Parts: sequence; structure tokens; C-alpha cells
Amino acid sequence: MRGGRGAPAYVALLRGVNVGGRNIVAMSSLKRTFEDLGLRDVRTFINSGNVLFSAASRRAAALERRIDRRLAREHRLSARTVVRSETEMARLVATIVRTLKPDAQWKDNVIFLRRHLDPKRVLAHFVLKPDIERAVACPGTLLWSARRSALGRTAMMKFGRSRFYQDSTVRSVATTRKILQLMRARERQQ
Repeated sequence: MRGGRGAPAYVALLRGVNVGGRNIVAMSSLKRTFEDLGLRDVRTFINSGNVLFSAASRRAAALERRIDRRLAREHRLSARTVVRSETEMARLVATIVRTLKPDAQWKDNVIFLRRHLDPKRVLAHFVLKPDIERAVACPGTLLWSARRSALGRTAMMKFGRSRFYQDSTVRSVATTRKILQLMRARERQQ
């Protein structure tokens, strides 16, 4: 997904878009917003706010701020965006492969954190119940797994009421892997 002259590939992960009947944004409108920001090779993936693009900037934090301002102005979205490079996504997926063992009884999620949050410090705010959940702090993320039969009883269910929630977004492991796959496929097409 290199957009000419070696422009890095990124994904913007938006929290709460088109979920539960709130923050409804057409993906075609979201795509135009990103293109209007001067971002290239823009593509959306599923209807929940995953936008793949390339940009000349190599500063993801600056991209997050630009995207946040535009989304607030054009779509009245107050949620903060998490931007990750293809390199960061590749490292994350490699960590997932080493860390999480597939088990149909467990649900595995990736909690993406904004750059100013320290995953270890965030995780320290929750007392996990080891019989029904586990979590691992990774650069910029928390890998969280829970028994499907006990999701509602997990400590991490309180995450949505925590001060960290506004600076995070959650994706399934399957979605995370698919995003990386799409980023790599687009790079090969360039």
C-alpha cells in the first residue's frame, strides 16, 4: 500500500462508528473525508470505522490529530482516532501469534490505545479474574481474552467506564489480522 515515492501505509481505527445506531457515517463519506485530508490510496474495511490509507507523513500522532479535527468538523464525531502503521500492525500480529492460542471457548480482542497511554499502566488499573480472563500489555495495545461464557463478569468489562476508554478502540483478533493482510496486499499491488 505504498502510495508512490515510498509513502507509508496506515490504518485509522475509529471508535464507536456505526455501532448501536450511533455515530452513523457512510463509509463512502468517510473515504472522501480522508481523501480531502490529502491522504492517498484510501479504502475502508467493514462498516465499523477502519480506514486504510497511505500518507507522506511518518508521524502517526500528527495524523491522529488531523483526522480527529476533520471528523469532528465534518461528521460530529468526538471519538479519538488510533492510527497504526503497517510495521506496527505487523509487530502486533506477530505478538498475537506468539501469545494467544486459538480456543473456541475464549474471545480474543485487541484494545488499541492512543500513543500517550502506557499499556502496562492501563492494565494495572484492572484486577483481572484469571479463571475467566487474561490480558497482555503490548506496545500501544492490550491483548485481552475472556471465556465466552463469562464475558459479563470480567474485570475488563469495566474498561468502557474507565478514563482510558475515550483514548482507545477495540477490534477482534480476526479483524486485526485482516487489516494487516489488506495493508500488505495493497503494498504488493503498488
